[in-house]
Amino acid sequence: MNPILVVGIIIVAIIALVLLAFIAKFFSLWLQALFSKANVSIFQLIGMRLRKVPPQVIVEARILSCKAGIPVDTDLLEAHYMSGGKVLRVVQALIAANKANIQLNFKDAAAIDLAGRNVLEAVQMSVNPKVLQTPKVSAVALDGIQLHAITRITVRASIQKLVGGAGEETVLARVGEGIVSSIGSALSHKEVLENPNMISKKVLAAGLDAGTAFEILSIDIADVDVGQNIGAILETDRAEADKKIAQAKAEERRAMAFAAEQEMKAKVMEMRAKFVEAEAQIPMAMATALREGKLGVMDYYNLKNIEADTQMRRELGGTQEPTSSDT
Repeated sequence: MNPILVVGIIIVAIIALVLLAFIAKFFSLWLQALFSKANVSIFQLIGMRLRKVPPQVIVEARILSCKAGIPVDTDLLEAHYMSGGKVLRVVQALIAANKANIQLNFKDAAAIDLAGRNVLEAVQMSVNPKVLQTPKVSAVALDGIQLHAITRITVRASIQKLVGGAGEETVLARVGEGIVSSIGSALSHKEVLENPNMISKKVLAAGLDAGTAFEILSIDIADVDVGQNIGAILETDRAEADKKIAQAKAEERRAMAFAAEQEMKAKVMEMRAKFVEAEAQIPMAMATALREGKLGVMDYYNLKNIEADTQMRRELGGTQEPTSSDT
C-alpha cells in the first residue's frame, strides 16, 4: 500500500476521532437544547469551549429563557459572561420581572448586574418591599431633653434607578438626619412622645429617596426612649465655667490689691526714712545757727519748751510722734 495514502488515512482517522470526541462531549447539551427548542448547534458549543466559556452555563440560561417565553440569544449570553456578569442570575431576573409585569430587558438587566448590584434581588424587592431598620438615633428637643428613636423603613427597589442610584446606606443616613431635624424642631420632648407619627410625616415629606435606587413607602417609629437632660447639663457646665472665670478674675484683683498694698508700704517706709534723715540733720543745723549767731540761746530754750509742750500734748492725745525706732 502507498505510504502516503496510509499517512492520509491516519490523519483523517485522527481528525474523525477528535470530532467524535467533541461531539460526544457536547452531544448531551446539544440534545438537551434541541428538545427544549433552544436552538444551540454543535458548532456553537465547540466555539464556546474554544472561547473558554462554559457551555453548560450558557445552554442552561438559553433553555431557561426560551421556556419562559423571553428567549435570549447565545451571543448576548456569552458576551455577558465574558464581561464578568452572572448569566443565570440575569435570566432569572428577566423571568421574575416578566411574571410581575415589570418592564426590564436584557440590556438593562445586564447593565445592573455589571454595576455590581444583585439584579434578581432588586426585582424581588420591587415585588416584595424590604424593611430597613435604622440604628438608635439620638436628638435633642428644644426643651433640652434628649430622645433616642429607632425607625423601620419600608423601601421598594426602583429598577430604573438601580444604575447610578444610591444604596441602602444613603437611605438610612438621610432618614437618620430627618429624625434628628424633626425632634430638634419640637418645642417639647413630650410632643414627640405623645405623637411619634409627627417624625414619620416630616421625614416622608422631605423626599429623602431622591437620587437613590429605592422608593420609600413608609417610615414607622419602632421605639422612642428618653435620654439625658442635655439642657440642664449644658447649663451646669456653663455655670461651672462662669464660676471658674469669676474666681480667676477675683484672684487677679486680689493679686493687684496686694501689689498696690506692698507698693504703698514701700512708699511709707521711704517717707519715714527721709523724715528720720531730716530729723537727724536738725541738731547739726541748730549748732551751725548758734555758732553763726543766727539763733540765740533764748531762742533755743523757747524751741525746747515748745517741743516739750508738743510732746506732752501728743501723749495726752494718744498719738506718738514717729521716731527712728518706728522704721
